[in-house]
Amino acid sequence: MTVPVAPGRWPVLGHTPAILRQRLGFTAALRQYGDIVRIDLGPLPAHVVTTPELAHRVLVTDGAAFEKGSMFDKFRAYVGNGLVLSSGAFHRRQRRLMQPSFHRDELARYLDTMVGAATSLTASWQPGEVRQVDQDMQAVAVTVVGETLFSAGLGRDAIEEARRSIPVVIKYGMLRVLSPGLFERLPLPVNRRFDEATARMRAIVMELIADRRASGVDHGDLLSRLLSARDEDTGERMDDEQVHDEVITLLSAGIETSALALAWVFHEIARHPDVERKVHAEIDEVLAGGPITFADITRLEYTRRVVTETLRMYPLWILMRRATTEVDLGGVRLTPGDEVIISPHALHHDPHTYPDPLRFDPDRWSPERTAAVPKGAFIPFGGGTRQCIGNSFAMTEIIAIVATVAARWRLVPVPGLPVEVKVTSTAYPSRLPMTAVPRN
Repeated sequence: MTVPVAPGRWPVLGHTPAILRQRLGFTAALRQYGDIVRIDLGPLPAHVVTTPELAHRVLVTDGAAFEKGSMFDKFRAYVGNGLVLSSGAFHRRQRRLMQPSFHRDELARYLDTMVGAATSLTASWQPGEVRQVDQDMQAVAVTVVGETLFSAGLGRDAIEEARRSIPVVIKYGMLRVLSPGLFERLPLPVNRRFDEATARMRAIVMELIADRRASGVDHGDLLSRLLSARDEDTGERMDDEQVHDEVITLLSAGIETSALALAWVFHEIARHPDVERKVHAEIDEVLAGGPITFADITRLEYTRRVVTETLRMYPLWILMRRATTEVDLGGVRLTPGDEVIISPHALHHDPHTYPDPLRFDPDRWSPERTAAVPKGAFIPFGGGTRQCIGNSFAMTEIIAIVATVAARWRLVPVPGLPVEVKVTSTAYPSRLPMTAVPRN
C-alpha cells in the first residue's frame, strides 16, 4: 500500500515549518488525505493515523508492538527512564510498583489536599476582583501534585521549583520535538532555559530524596511510597535515580493536564449560561452547603460530563509511538523503528464522530451517546497499558476543585479581552482574565 505524503514538505526541514505555522489545522487536515498519511519531521519520516480504529490499534490492540516515540526521546534528559519513557518488562515492573499509590482508597486520602488547595486559593479572592484564572489553576495544580508527592511543608522548595521550571520544560521541550536533531545542540536561549530548568529540578529532587533516605521516616506521601515500594518478585526497591525519574514524571504530567483542564472548564462554563446553571444546581444539591466528599465525586454526574467535554475540546495535540517489531497497520507494513503519530486533538474534533465538533456540548457524554463513541476516538489520557497512570487522580482532582470553587463563586469573562488558543504540547489559553463574583 502506498502511503500518501502530506503537502507542504520542505527540503531538509520536512513538514516542520508547516506544522509550526498551522499547528492544529495541519493535523486536523490530514484525514482528508487518507487513514494513514506520511509526514517528515526534519529528516525523520512518520506515519500519522487519522481514524479512531487505527489509533486504538496502535495504543491498545497492538500496543505491545510499540514503545514511546521520538518526541518522548527529546524529554529523556529531563524525565530519564520514568514511567512515560520506560518500556518492556522494566515499564511493567515500574507500573506495578506505582499502581497502589493510585488506588481508590489513596484517591480518597488525596481529596483533602485537593479541596484544601482550592479553598486556600479562593479565600484570597475579593468580590469583583479580576483573576488570571489560568495562572490560578496552575498554582492549584502545582500545590496539589507537590503536596501529594512531598507533603505540605516538607517539600516546599521542590514545589516552588516545580512552579518555576516545569512550564519552561514543557514549552521548550515541545519545540525540540518538532525540530531537527541539530536544533537542541545549538547555543540558543531556548535551549539554555530548558537545560537550566532541567538541572534545577534534578538538583532539588535528588536533595529531597537523599534527605528522606537519611531520615527513614514515612511521611505518608507519594515520595515515601516510591522509596519503600518493593518488587513483588525480587524484593528490590527503586534506586535514587529511578525515584527521581518517577517524581519528575509525576510532577510534569500531573500539573499541565489538570491546570489546563481546570482553566478551560471555567472558561466554557462562563461562556454557556445554561451549562453554568446546571453545574451550580447539581453542586448545590449534592454538596448541600458542605465540603465535597469522595462519595460526591461520582454523584456529580453533570459536572463530570462538563469535565469530559472539556477534555475532548482541549486535549494533547500529538503523541508518538515507535514500532518495535513488524506490524501491519491498516495495510501498511511497519518495520522496527518506524514512527507513528496520533493527534488526540484531531480525533476529538473529527465530525464523523462528534457532529459540530467545535460546539461545547456536555450532553455528548450522556450514557446513550457515549456508547456510540468508537474506541480510539476519545483518548485524553492515551490508552492501553501505557495509559496515564494518574487518569483517575486527575479526574478526581478536576471535579473536586470545580465543585469547591463553583459552590461559592462565579467566574465571569472580562468584556473586550478575547481568549485565544495557543498550542505547544496542548492547548493553552492566551490569557484568561475572569471576574470573581460571589454566589448568593
